[in-house]
Amino acid sequence: MKQTSLKTVVVIGGGASGFFSAINIAMRFNNYKVIILEKTSKLLSKVKISGGGRCNVTHQINNNKNLITHYPRGQKELQSVFSQFTTTDIIEWFKNRNISLHTESDGRMFPTTNSSDTIINCFLQEADKLQIKIMTNEAVLALNKKQTQFEIITTTQHLKADYVICSIGGHSKLNHYEFLNHCGHKVKETYPSLFSFNINYKKINELMGLSVLNAKIAIQNSKLNLHGPLLITHWGLSGPVILKLSAWAALELNKLQYHTNIIVNWTGDKNENDVLENLEIIKNNNSLLSNQTICNFPNRLWLYFIDRANISLQIKCNELSKKSIIHLAQIITKDTYEVHGKTTYKEEFVTAGGVNLKEINMKTMESKLTPNLFFCGEVLNIDGVTGGFNFQNAWSTSWIASKLGWDEK
Repeated sequence: MKQTSLKTVVVIGGGASGFFSAINIAMRFNNYKVIILEKTSKLLSKVKISGGGRCNVTHQINNNKNLITHYPRGQKELQSVFSQFTTTDIIEWFKNRNISLHTESDGRMFPTTNSSDTIINCFLQEADKLQIKIMTNEAVLALNKKQTQFEIITTTQHLKADYVICSIGGHSKLNHYEFLNHCGHKVKETYPSLFSFNINYKKINELMGLSVLNAKIAIQNSKLNLHGPLLITHWGLSGPVILKLSAWAALELNKLQYHTNIIVNWTGDKNENDVLENLEIIKNNNSLLSNQTICNFPNRLWLYFIDRANISLQIKCNELSKKSIIHLAQIITKDTYEVHGKTTYKEEFVTAGGVNLKEINMKTMESKLTPNLFFCGEVLNIDGVTGGFNFQNAWSTSWIASKLGWDEK
């Protein structure tokens, strides 16, 4: 829809959702003045560092029922969102701008250049072509609705707007959301998602860099458990399985102040009896236990298991006692560690919590409390696990917000 009457739209936030909404607004409404306000000196900072600097644009899943299962918060509401704009749509959007994406073995999708600059340059070029005004170092201090217009007070000026898009992302400190108070929206709680576990155990920390392809991690005294690749770091445990578990257990772990026990099954799907059978096979071997391995573990990890089970590295397999075999099997399948805090990936920080979805019309992304105020991206109480899902939420909610509710007017 092309509107000809001059209106002003102010987009608060110069990240992925802010730029995507601004660009699509300018495309739809060719005579609207579109302004992006960014409180820092940096634009698209999360895009820059996403996926190790490659930008994990989205995931290959194109079935919306499957897609929503990757969001610990917002699943129900995203059914409506993804019915309007899904993964195939964002792939096509970039394709129309001569940017192709490739899919990796785990389903994550990146630009074929493997550089986030490809996405950043695309957004900046589109914004320039569409004459979108970008203002940096402009923190919004207050947002007030004055009859049919908004008054926006920033660090340096007062602006007026007919529409406002709030795309400020997620923040750990609630004062970032205070300017929304006069519009009736009050964020009560936010807490981290997507973080690794700190484990103060020198012998496991010394194995930093080692990984297993499919470990099972469970939180003790909880039904929460997940399978996936596990990485040992110098501060504890990380990798996709830990990051995903941290997302699903974000609220529970926050309440525990990130102090709990986790149980690691280093094999993934094998139980204690399965491992005992494998150990019984090598028990008939006359060589040193340290020269053997099961389940294709890296040798350093196998030696760690033997040491953790208090078995001498010089013992021969056929000298193993029944008690030692059982203990070793338990270490491999039910290895317990105490978590002492978390480590978050700085700019890749993802926030659980945000603007209450009950206050938003998810068909339009418009506030139910203040007309012509729209929300998109991580500022909403929606967050996904790793794999491009958080960006897909940004693209889809921004696309809908960019219609400015005209589909229902």
